[in-house]
Amino acid sequence: MFPYPVDNAIMMGIGTALCYLAIKKRYEPLLLLPIGFGIIIVNIPGSGLMNPPEGGMSGGIFWYIYRAGIVTQILPILIFIAIGAMCDFGALLERPWLLIFAAAGQLGIFVSLFSALLLGFTVPEAASIGIIGAMDGPTAIYVTSRHAEHLLPAVAVAAYSYMALIPVFQVPISRALTTRQERLIRMEYKPEAYPKSIRMIFPLVVTLVTGIMAPQATPLMGSLMFGNFLRESGVVERLARASQNELANLVTLLLGITIGTTMMAERFLTAQTLMVFALGVVAFTSAIGGGVLFAKLVCFITKGKVNPLIGACGVSAYPMAGRTAHMIGRREDPENWLLPNAIATNTGGQIASVAAGGIILTLLEAGWLLTLP
Repeated sequence: MFPYPVDNAIMMGIGTALCYLAIKKRYEPLLLLPIGFGIIIVNIPGSGLMNPPEGGMSGGIFWYIYRAGIVTQILPILIFIAIGAMCDFGALLERPWLLIFAAAGQLGIFVSLFSALLLGFTVPEAASIGIIGAMDGPTAIYVTSRHAEHLLPAVAVAAYSYMALIPVFQVPISRALTTRQERLIRMEYKPEAYPKSIRMIFPLVVTLVTGIMAPQATPLMGSLMFGNFLRESGVVERLARASQNELANLVTLLLGITIGTTMMAERFLTAQTLMVFALGVVAFTSAIGGGVLFAKLVCFITKGKVNPLIGACGVSAYPMAGRTAHMIGRREDPENWLLPNAIATNTGGQIASVAAGGIILTLLEAGWLLTLP
C-alpha cells in the first residue's frame, strides 16, 4: 500500500510539477523551485514543519518563519528593498507617458475583485484575491496577510505560480488580440536627455505622492523606492550591491520555501482554494488582455505609432513581461526592437502595482470598500 494518504500524495505531485517547471522549463526557478520543494516536504506525514507550538512543545521551524517573516510582513518589505535596488527606471524617465499602460495593466485587480464578490467571498477576501491581478507576489502577500490570512497560501502560490507562467498567458492573449500588422509596428526609441539628479529625486517624489494619496501604500512603495534610492545615490554602493544580491537571494529563498510549506493538503485541497486559483486566471488574463486592448486604442489614436504588444507589460511581472512582448514582436520581425519601450512600461507596472495594493489597503482600512454590496 502507498505509504502516504492520497491528499498528501497529490500535493507532493504538485510540488514535483513546480520543480519540474523550474528546472526543465526554466519558469522563474528562483520562485518555483523553493515553493515546489516546500510543498513536498510539508506534506510528508508526521514532518510537523508547520505545526504550531502546543502543550509546551515547540512548533515546526517553518511555522516560526511564517509567523515572524510573512504574517508580520517583514519578508515582503525586505524583498521590495531588493527589487527597488535592482530596478532601473531610466527608460521610464525617458518616456514617462508609458505609465498610462501601467495604469491600464491594473484592470485585472478590479475584474477579479468583483468576480470574487459575485462568488460569495467577503470584501476583504475579494480584495486580497484581486491583488493577484497586480502580478506582484510581495504585494499580494502583504495585503492578504493583513486582511485574509486564511487565504494567504492560496493567494501567494497563485500569484507566484502564475507570474512564473507569464509567457503561457501573455503569448496567446497578445497574439489573439492583435493583428500581424500591429505586431510589426516599430516604435521609435530615442533616449531623451534629462538631468542625472532626476534619478535621485524620482524615488523621493514617488514615495511622497503615493504616501499622501494612499498612506497605507507607504511601507510598500517606501521600501521599493528606498532600494532604488540606494542604487541611484551613488554613495552607498556596498548597500546597493548587498540589496541586489545577498538580501534578494536570502529573502527569496525564505519567502519561497515558506510559502511552499503553507500548502498542506488538509488546508489546500478545498473548493475555496480552487476558486482562488480560478480567479487568479481571471485576474491575469484580464490584466494582460485589458492592457493590450488599451494599447490598441492608443495605437489607433496615434495612427500606428504604438505597438499594442507593450500594453501587456503594464504589470509587475518584471522583467519577464517586457521580455515576452519583445520576443513576440521579434518572431514577426527579427529587426523589431521593442525591448526598451516594453521594459519601460514594465518598470512602470512595478510602481503601479504597488500603488494599487496600497490603494486597496487604504480603502479597506478606511472602511470604504466594505460598503460594496
